[in-house]
Amino acid sequence: MSDNLPVSTPGQASGTTMRAAVCVGAGGPDMLEIHDLPIPSIREGWSLVRVRGAGLNRSELRTRQGHSPGVRFPRVLGIECVGSVAASADPALPEGTTVAAVMGEMGREFDGGYAQYALLPDALLMPVTTTLPWDVLAALPETYLTAQGALDAAGLAPDAGGRLLIRGGTSSVGMAAISIAAAHGVEIAATTRRRDRIDALVAAGVAHALIHDGASLADDVRAVWPEGPDHVLDLVGAATAVDSLRLARRGGTVCVAGSLSGWTLPDFEPIAMIPSGTRLTAFHSDNLRGRAGRDVLQRIIQQVEAGVYRPALDRVVNLDEIAEAHRYMENNAAIGKIVVLP
Repeated sequence: MSDNLPVSTPGQASGTTMRAAVCVGAGGPDMLEIHDLPIPSIREGWSLVRVRGAGLNRSELRTRQGHSPGVRFPRVLGIECVGSVAASADPALPEGTTVAAVMGEMGREFDGGYAQYALLPDALLMPVTTTLPWDVLAALPETYLTAQGALDAAGLAPDAGGRLLIRGGTSSVGMAAISIAAAHGVEIAATTRRRDRIDALVAAGVAHALIHDGASLADDVRAVWPEGPDHVLDLVGAATAVDSLRLARRGGTVCVAGSLSGWTLPDFEPIAMIPSGTRLTAFHSDNLRGRAGRDVLQRIIQQVEAGVYRPALDRVVNLDEIAEAHRYMENNAAIGKIVVLP
């Protein structure tokens, strides 16, 4: 990406330029600026996608803050997008094909979804068919693939029932996991730090909404399930993972699939901290990028179209509102997904 970044005025992409939200350096939301950039040209193994929607993610927030080693600025952020193929040399990706893309260094090593067009590796593109509007479709790839992959890793089988605790329930992945698990008839408990979010959790399918104020959840969880949950999906991460291991029933599984509190566990002692018989696993959405995630995403889309899964869209914004959307996300104000429509 060029360091020459002229400021744009609102409007549609011209024949040779596009609008993009460019992170011009590490720092606050004001580091996201709207610029006119050249529309990229296709090259071998890469296709041009007309971006119709992109979900916002906390990993992009951390990249903007300067916490993603190796990311060089200026950079168009965005680890996911949906849209249509505008140009490709790959006959399997004809013009107009609806596609989604997640991860694979989008918005980090190369420019991502915060733009009207994105040049993406063919291997990342997941052709899908759908009748969903762009804002709903854009809320699905990263969030629902992560939720589905994490629930699978936690051993939660469809229609098998059981008890699931979700830590970080009102996050976008948390709300997606609630949607999936509720459709499978699972009894769900989920945490939130704010009492004014309990109604949203219950409406999504949570049987037991628990307030997490930083202390152990042991008393609240044991009051609901004396033996503990069968599965714990921990989206808070480093700050709560060890406590989650203590909460799961003997033989239960804890899956860490989020990093709301950071990436690392200092002084982690597996033998001392993992109760005998309890399983600890993790899931990363990069495992379902490209071909590996296409069929999974298509099934998710079909479930949404059928009304079985109910995506939680907190708000839909345009590129000019991207800095404010990041500020909103940074303040932990969202319940569910924020989507930008370039």
